[in-house]
Amino acid sequence: MRSMDFGGIEMKRNVFTIILTVLFATAAQAERVIVIMKDKESFKSAHMAYKAKGAYALKGFRINGQPSHLSVVDAQVEDSLENLNTLIVNASNESEIEKLKANPSVAYVEREIFHEAPRPVKGFLAAARTSSAKQEVGQQTPWGIYSVKAPQAWAASKKGEGARVLVLDTGIDESHPSLKANFEAGKDFTSNSSGSDYTDSIGHGTHVAGTIAGVLDKKGFTGVAPKAKILAGRVCSSNGCSNVAIAQGINWGIQQKVDVISMSLGGMWSTPAERDAVSRADKAGITVVAASGNDGTQRVSYPAALPTVIAVGAVDSNHKKADFSQWGPELAVVAPGVAVVSSVPMGTGREASVEISVGTKGGRVNASTFQGAKELLSPETNTLVPAGLGKPEDFAKSSVKGKYALVARGEIKFSEKVDNAIAAGAAGIVIYNNAPGLIQGALTEDGSTLPVAVFMIEQTVGQDLLKQITAGQVVKATLQTIATDYSGFDGTSMATPHVSGVVALMKAANKSLTGAQVKAILKQTAVPLGPNTTNEYGSGLVDAEAAVNAAVAAPH
Repeated sequence: MRSMDFGGIEMKRNVFTIILTVLFATAAQAERVIVIMKDKESFKSAHMAYKAKGAYALKGFRINGQPSHLSVVDAQVEDSLENLNTLIVNASNESEIEKLKANPSVAYVEREIFHEAPRPVKGFLAAARTSSAKQEVGQQTPWGIYSVKAPQAWAASKKGEGARVLVLDTGIDESHPSLKANFEAGKDFTSNSSGSDYTDSIGHGTHVAGTIAGVLDKKGFTGVAPKAKILAGRVCSSNGCSNVAIAQGINWGIQQKVDVISMSLGGMWSTPAERDAVSRADKAGITVVAASGNDGTQRVSYPAALPTVIAVGAVDSNHKKADFSQWGPELAVVAPGVAVVSSVPMGTGREASVEISVGTKGGRVNASTFQGAKELLSPETNTLVPAGLGKPEDFAKSSVKGKYALVARGEIKFSEKVDNAIAAGAAGIVIYNNAPGLIQGALTEDGSTLPVAVFMIEQTVGQDLLKQITAGQVVKATLQTIATDYSGFDGTSMATPHVSGVVALMKAANKSLTGAQVKAILKQTAVPLGPNTTNEYGSGLVDAEAAVNAAVAAPH
């Protein structure tokens, strides 16, 4: 990728006048644009004017010590990105944008666009199996921590102490108990505000941060690099991820001299400004890690597909490629991306609680609930009534009105089972699996909430309950949706922070590693998976222990 840092162009007074006229003019309906300058000299003049007088830099402005007629212009410049030779400006109309494009001192003018906001994958996926690892960290250690062999790498890397990771995402809950000790700084790039409000209203950024550097607690929850520091740049909102915000975020990362930039975001294309920013981050010694994408296609998303970036795909707890994970020649490695439990803004996580009682006996069973189902924040008890596979004819033979329907998974969609239960007047639905384990996912695509609660229990439990009810026993279920500070998400967005955390461990062990060296080590030490005929797994599953050992052995 060719740098936009052009040199050797002589800037004449009239050319610079044209630039500043366009850059600093304002209008009632301005459009944000990115202006990448061709050379450092032209950028420096505009940058110094902005630093001296802020948005109104033109008032009293002089060129070569001489007053300029531009000083009478009511001027505004939103930001100056010193590490990118780039200005963020408000162009009042199309004519000004065209003047910028035609100016010989401007390399490129780019309008503000928005990539889709990062969100967990929707759909139904098997929950992670329980880890059988011998080196137990704790009861609530996420399975991915074991999978990438993070604990085995902690001694040689001091658990990531000294490494700093910038998460460019939806913000962060800095007061979360798993994050506050490692949180260093945050900034908002999604608006024209002071940048101080980087609240995570979506939850994605907080989840990513926890996987990278969540503090190791007494229950065993931890990130991959539990002593690394986290910086958070909010570049994505409900509207999406702005190219302007991404450029600003990367510029901040260069300014802060972070070791890693983690980007669980992207799209099917990238803009020149984004490509230039990523290139400059690499030249500054920063390793950029990004998600391959969640469309399940043979095409890696951007910025992951850029040559200096480490593109990460997702595998499940059996180390099989997740159906949603995108792949292609640019894919570097894979990491855990299914049923990944991590931190979310406090109180926004949801945990399923199902207690079963038969006569005087009872107890809690393993369960899951679904996005889009009604939440029962207080426990509610009702009688379970079998309703077969949840088809209309099954409900026609069952008296479920005002009670909980016990339904088997299979033959028809979850959403159809739920619709049929609602039509039959059921107060709630308990679905038992038709295979070992549990399922998680979303029942609605538009974010709406159904009028009934929907929970899942394991296959053997459901089959046993059906036998007892058939034998004449009265079986009751107490359902509750418990608010927590943690949640399980699925996506290459969740795989990416595993690799970002491993890179933090590597940088803690050897600060002199370049981005190219980090990428090469990760690929060389990854555990091969397959079949891998079209690079579905890249070089394989990232291995923190082997990667850190190789980092230690590399020249310092």
